[in-house]
Amino acid sequence: FYNRGIIKFDLGKYYEAIADYTEAIELNPNYAKAYHNRGVVKNKLKNYKSAIEDYSIAIELDPNVMPYNNRGIAKNSLENYYGAISDYSKAIEIDSNYPDAYANRGISKYYIGDMNGACEDWGKSINLGYISANQWIRDQCN
Repeated sequence: FYNRGIIKFDLGKYYEAIADYTEAIELNPNYAKAYHNRGVVKNKLKNYKSAIEDYSIAIELDPNVMPYNNRGIAKNSLENYYGAISDYSKAIEIDSNYPDAYANRGISKYYIGDMNGACEDWGKSINLGYISANQWIRDQCN
């Protein structure tokens, strides 16, 4: 069910993917990746609060970079910038070489008006290979 959920997501069959991930969770309630991936689908459908719930369970079961980063994205979408920054910071604490967390934290810092922090995070993300942040640096930091 988990693997089928991945394929359904890739095919754009989001509700079917959710059903498959839910089935995988019912078969193994401790399957952190199934909660995480179901959260990704819910986030894609803009069901941010439910996505946050799934990411939170995934974090409880297996605290790693991806659910923290993705929970931050969902919080950012709900304009909970400080909560998002906290999640991105936790992701960075787990893996200080994960460029997406720096880029995303920079976006949240931008929204709260912390331009120095945003530019610093975007610069770090570029150094780690997140090339898209170059445009943000050019537009916002010079």
